[in-house]
Amino acid sequence: MKAVFIKEFGAVDGLEVRDVPDPSSPTGKQVLIRVRAAGLNRADLLQVRGAYPPPAGYSPNIPGLEFAGEVVAIGSEVSARSLGDRVFGITAGESQAELLVSDESLLLKIPDNLSYTEAAAVPEAFITAHDAIFTLGELRSGESLLIHAVGSGVGLAGLQMAKAKGATVIGTSRTGDKLDKCREFGLDLGLSTSDGPDFAQQVIEATSDAGANVILDLVGAGYFEQNLASLAVKGRLILVGLTSGSKTDFDLRSALRKRATIIGTVLRARSVEEKAKATLKFAAEILPLFETEAIRPNIDRIFGSNEVVEAYKYLESNESFGKVVIEF
Repeated sequence: MKAVFIKEFGAVDGLEVRDVPDPSSPTGKQVLIRVRAAGLNRADLLQVRGAYPPPAGYSPNIPGLEFAGEVVAIGSEVSARSLGDRVFGITAGESQAELLVSDESLLLKIPDNLSYTEAAAVPEAFITAHDAIFTLGELRSGESLLIHAVGSGVGLAGLQMAKAKGATVIGTSRTGDKLDKCREFGLDLGLSTSDGPDFAQQVIEATSDAGANVILDLVGAGYFEQNLASLAVKGRLILVGLTSGSKTDFDLRSALRKRATIIGTVLRARSVEEKAKATLKFAAEILPLFETEAIRPNIDRIFGSNEVVEAYKYLESNESFGKVVIEF
């Protein structure tokens, strides 16, 4: 099969598409998928740089955390999937290839109104955001949510789901154009961080001095102090990304006064059982919204597999609004 392959860790120029051995035939509850499209994520860039290796059992040279395709073979214990099913889902690696083996519990049926390419833009961003905002953050209708990097794949997914569930959403971005585009998806207030993270006072004012009930932070250390100042009493800060760094100093008294809950989360390293639980909850609560088109996939650009270096460079440029997808 053909696969995106990291021939040299470091710059994205070290990527190529090459022929690699097909995966082993599926056994037990495993399913073999012919991948038609795969979404790109920041984690893929880190893997290319050698800074984010996959869990044991996955090749460090073949990236990819999400996919859409069709079932071409099944293990003897598979009960929920059949040959020819159109499916999509998350994986710990290797999705940027023509063939992928997955546990059936991690697969979702693609809604009839979505193409393979559209479906490939959904799993990692939407399941990550849903798990962080609703499962861990327990966001409720009528509450306020602050999303950093709101124009990213995860940020835009979180925005759409939160609005669909009746929340008020404030978003930050270093790019004013992305904030303008997010307003088309229901963003209530966009805050520019082009001159640095100085958003807390605006968040407090926008929430009638209450503060944000939940913060989805895809940025990290550089925003931490302002995050605590932005939180409501009993607010929940969910840490997902660390693009601005992983170390910071802060006054613990602020967390005590707010009775704040600070939660760190990562999806990739979880067990199959934990991922399956997050997938099933997403399927029950959010997937029907795609079927009714109340929310939709967020695709910025589509590349062919022969354009993999260009695709990664585009993602690396931070110019994308939503997801970058590779078709196979």
